[in-house]
Amino acid sequence: MLALMVLGVVLAAVAHQRILSGGNAVVLLYLAFAVVGVVVAWHQPGNPIGWALLGVGVLFTLSEATGVYTVFDYLMRRGTLPLGWLAVLLQPSWAPAVALAGLSLLLFPDGRFPSRRWRPVRWAYLAAGGLWVAGAYAISVGAILTGHVHVAANGDLAALDNPTGTAALWGALGTVFFALIAVLWLAWLAGQVLGYRRQPAERRMQLKWLLSGAAVFIVGTVISVWLNNATGIWRVVDDITAAAMFALPVSIGFGILKFKLYDIDRIISRTLAYAIVTGLLIGLYAGLVLLATQVLSFRTPVAVAASTLAAAALFNPLRRRVQHLVDRRFNRARYDADQTIAAFAARLQGTVDLDSVRDDLATVVDQSLEPAHLSIWISPRG
Repeated sequence: MLALMVLGVVLAAVAHQRILSGGNAVVLLYLAFAVVGVVVAWHQPGNPIGWALLGVGVLFTLSEATGVYTVFDYLMRRGTLPLGWLAVLLQPSWAPAVALAGLSLLLFPDGRFPSRRWRPVRWAYLAAGGLWVAGAYAISVGAILTGHVHVAANGDLAALDNPTGTAALWGALGTVFFALIAVLWLAWLAGQVLGYRRQPAERRMQLKWLLSGAAVFIVGTVISVWLNNATGIWRVVDDITAAAMFALPVSIGFGILKFKLYDIDRIISRTLAYAIVTGLLIGLYAGLVLLATQVLSFRTPVAVAASTLAAAALFNPLRRRVQHLVDRRFNRARYDADQTIAAFAARLQGTVDLDSVRDDLATVVDQSLEPAHLSIWISPRG
């Protein structure tokens, strides 16, 4: 896979394309899927999700690398390079990658469908996906055999980008397949949400990891696409938000492997808190700058500097207040534990009886941490 990435980078530079047609973040995203797949497959070889994620990363990378080669061969060298036909044949590897990605989410987290009632759904998905993938390769084989290889600027076959004629049937099948994926995802999500309270705590945490990663992935992807051709500071924002795409494979890996599983509430509360604080400070900073420069007509660097200092001074007080509100709403366990400990500290100030302190401490620890066993050691007097 790394060899394919290096090959794609070299060919993209020669063909004057952006690296693997999607930018560095997309390349690293494929690598993230592959790495998570390897880790999951290593620790849980019986879980098909690990192998599916590995396949997603490898197949997408293969598709991008061969796409760059087809552009270099058929658009720049008029099909004179060796093995151009092989690149055309392998370029639709994105199709099985899409099918595997959809399947891996439906199998989360233990590699099985939710219940036996999903068996017809499983076969319908596999049949539609198999026909769609086979159709993509059939179109590529037909183009190679007939010698009518027309490559689009992104490396795809023109017949796959804009299916017409005999390829139109494949395009219609693709529409049905993607609609089926959307319906199945929504049905799976609805089933998880409706049965959320009946699920064991561990399963709920796994679902939180997946949904949180998916939400960050979607937001980051939308912002990255929106700012794709941005310049200046917005280009930096684009690079930062592009990193959010890594949240999906990472969250899937954490959820399946149950690593740091119970930290998800803390991560959610911290993410929400800092997102809210950042938005408020940006709005405050912009308001102060506009007030100083447009209303009060202070068009000097001092006004901007003063606005920056004011926003910086408000950061910690605002962060503490917002974090308190977010914990109270989204991380209730931490909020209740903090309240219990604060009440214990207040009572401790006026308590002098050692037995009372011991009993109160045991009660507080039990309420806050719910340990299976608790022992309190008190040093002997003298």
